[in-house]
Amino acid sequence: MTEADSRIHRTAARSTAEGTDDFVFTFSFETYADAVRRGMMRPPDRIVSSLMRSSNVGRMVVANPFRWLPRVTMSPVLDRDARFPASDRIWLHSPARRRRADRLDPTEVAAEYAEYDASLRREAERRGLSEPVALTCNPLVAGFSPFEWTRQTTFFARDDWLSSPGRSEYWPAFREAYRRISASGRGVVAVSAQILERIEPTGPHEVVPNGVEPAEWLQVPPPEPEWLARVPRSRAVYVGTLDSRLDVEGIADFARARPDVHTVLLGPLPDAAYIAPLRALANVHVHGSVGRRELIATLRNCDLALVAHRRTPLTEAMSPLKLYEYLAAGLPVLSIDLPPVRDISDRVWLTPAVSDFVDVVDDALQAGPADEAARVAFVEANSWTARHERIIALARGC
Repeated sequence: MTEADSRIHRTAARSTAEGTDDFVFTFSFETYADAVRRGMMRPPDRIVSSLMRSSNVGRMVVANPFRWLPRVTMSPVLDRDARFPASDRIWLHSPARRRRADRLDPTEVAAEYAEYDASLRREAERRGLSEPVALTCNPLVAGFSPFEWTRQTTFFARDDWLSSPGRSEYWPAFREAYRRISASGRGVVAVSAQILERIEPTGPHEVVPNGVEPAEWLQVPPPEPEWLARVPRSRAVYVGTLDSRLDVEGIADFARARPDVHTVLLGPLPDAAYIAPLRALANVHVHGSVGRRELIATLRNCDLALVAHRRTPLTEAMSPLKLYEYLAAGLPVLSIDLPPVRDISDRVWLTPAVSDFVDVVDDALQAGPADEAARVAFVEANSWTARHERIIALARGC
């Protein structure tokens, strides 16, 4: 038995016997306040909420990413709308640095995350954590922080960061982080098998896809928002950031081929020029981000949902959260054929490209809303609670 195998065995035995573990959890590149403001709806936000409720978690430090010292100093004022629910066993830690900008060179990143690690260790000791396990959503923390003071470290990979176009300046550091994660034997939980293949973990690893929150979807369908009421039926909806992952040309082809289907693009728009070709199409409607209640109301009052992505290394490794929410809403779904979206539901029509949606749209519309019993069964089978129980168990070494 190797030293790494022995450590895993000891960890599993201790965790199973005692039932609880102290935790250190770190976000990726956003803070707890960011999570609150977006409705605690992304996978890391959901995980930290589950950790706070879990009977397997003892004391816990929730850590924000590094932030500029003046920003951290002002956070009680600037973040007063997003207070952390601190208690006698759970605390928020906000590490501060004197630099405003992130370091990008892998050697400098290693030094910076050694400092981050030291800050976490001091906070864990101050709060009395005993042999904590670390669960991080940040690939740089997972790769570069030593964590010699934790019993086990696990990386939750919700995206393939090495193919994220919005963070291309970090790619050399991400590449080195993946190498270090693999060499270290640290655990990895990824939302798709493709992400695991790219990290090549040598320690405990598992695919745990995204899920849904039953409390959001097992309610009486809410009325449609006023803006949506002005969109004619049939309505096909796409939810997500309207950026380079969206196949604008494919959407345009689909809209031109089916003028009777009105496509709603719902989400933040970082660059308005990106979707400019769609503005002239009368049956394409663009709407900005909405809160969770309005999002759910929108999905429950559409006829069809779209995973209208371009085929890229990023989208090939995604477990689209939107897909699970579409199905929780009872909608038939048109999606390009990507490995992580296969075999989830027979209510997903797969095509080689977005422009090919026109070939299956009538079949999907004819299928109509899901049978209510089947919809409820899907929601319950794909709950975040079930997903997080597995993530927490793996992080504890069980």
